[in-house]
Amino acid sequence: MSRKPSADDWPLVAILEALKERGSEENRAGLARFGIDASNAFGVPMAVLRPFARQIGRSEDRALELWASGYHEARLLAILTIPPKALTDTQAWAWLADIQSWDLCDQLTNILAKRAGSEAMVGPLAEEEGEFLRRAAFALIAWRAVHAKTSPDTEFLGYFPLIKSGATDPRNFVWKAVHWALRQIGKRSASLHGPALQLANDLVSAPDKPSQRVGREAFRELDSAKVRGRLGLPDAP
Repeated sequence: MSRKPSADDWPLVAILEALKERGSEENRAGLARFGIDASNAFGVPMAVLRPFARQIGRSEDRALELWASGYHEARLLAILTIPPKALTDTQAWAWLADIQSWDLCDQLTNILAKRAGSEAMVGPLAEEEGEFLRRAAFALIAWRAVHAKTSPDTEFLGYFPLIKSGATDPRNFVWKAVHWALRQIGKRSASLHGPALQLANDLVSAPDKPSQRVGREAFRELDSAKVRGRLGLPDAP
């Protein structure tokens, strides 16, 4: 029976060296094309990081070291390898405050969305002015629509005022998360599809261009034959 990896097997310096070896200039350039600051990145894709995270195992102390290093992929590894109990609200807020890229934001909120009670973070995050903190609110909604299987429809209907308000934010990484959240709610169930589609349609008619854009993007997908078919709904008239 194989032994579980420990932090002693993979100290910080060894992990950073391994990331350097696994990175490439081509992948660093790819990060930049997708709007991610690659100045402190090795250029290691997630397809490589995920199995590497399983190889090095979980450790709270080492995850904190990885994050503190400031390297992009090291921070992704920190998210992937911190023990679930160690990712408290306080720790999550501290990391979210550091984030300046959409992929770190989305990876962290993906983990948070699987945790009971994470819906309590949505409102406070949506009130934040920082672009990635506000994005985190709507990314968390989107991920909860996927992961929070037992949550009632009322939770997701309750996000509509936040989505309507957030849709007015013209910042690139915010508005994209807002329509992502609305789309995921509408795809969650047949009963949520109609209200989400209606909100998307209302946003199309809003007086401001950011809301109109959010509405168009969400309406296009939610009204598609593919989404309607998956939910067992008739085609649009």
